[in-house]
Amino acid sequence: MEHRGVTVWLTGLSGAGKSTITEALAQRLRDRQCKLEVLDGDIVRTNLTKGLGFSKEDRDTNIRRIGFVSHLLTRNGVIVLVSAISPYRAVREEVRATIGDFMEVYVSAPLEVCESRDVKGLYKKARAGEIKQFTGIDDPYEPPANPEVNCETHKESLDESVDKVIAKLEEMGYLPAGVPA
Repeated sequence: MEHRGVTVWLTGLSGAGKSTITEALAQRLRDRQCKLEVLDGDIVRTNLTKGLGFSKEDRDTNIRRIGFVSHLLTRNGVIVLVSAISPYRAVREEVRATIGDFMEVYVSAPLEVCESRDVKGLYKKARAGEIKQFTGIDDPYEPPANPEVNCETHKESLDESVDKVIAKLEEMGYLPAGVPA
C-alpha cells in the first residue's frame, strides 16, 4: 500500500495506554501493508539510550535521540510509531520541527487511573520515595498544547482510540482514506 512517511508520537503518563494503543495501531497498519517501525520508550532506553538517567537533561537527550532515528526513518517513507512518556513540551516541539512529518497523540488518563493500571508497581515505589524523578509524582509532565489527536483511555475503548489515530492519518494525507483495516 502506498503511504507517506510520518512519525506518530504517542505521549502521556506511565500507565496511560501508550504501548497498548501503539501495539494495536501497529497491527492495523501492518494489516494495510504499511512499512512501519515501533520505537517504544522502554526498549529504546535499554538499547539506544542506555546509560542515560532521568534528569531533565538526560530525558531531553533521550527524546532527541528517538527523534533523530524517527526522522531518518520518516524521510525514507516509514511510518514510525513512538511510544514514550516524553514529559517536556519544548523538546517534543523541537523534535516535531526537526522531523516535519509529525503527528502528536496525547494519550491521557487521570493520574489515579494510571496508578491503578501500574502492573510494575512504579507509582507505588515513587510514592514511597524508592524511585526519584518519577514523571507525574515528583517530576512534571507537560501535556501537549495542541495534539493532533487526544485519546482519553479512561473514557474510550482501545478500538475507538486507534480509529481516531487512523482517521487523522488519513485526513492528513499519510494514509489513503477508506481502506478497510
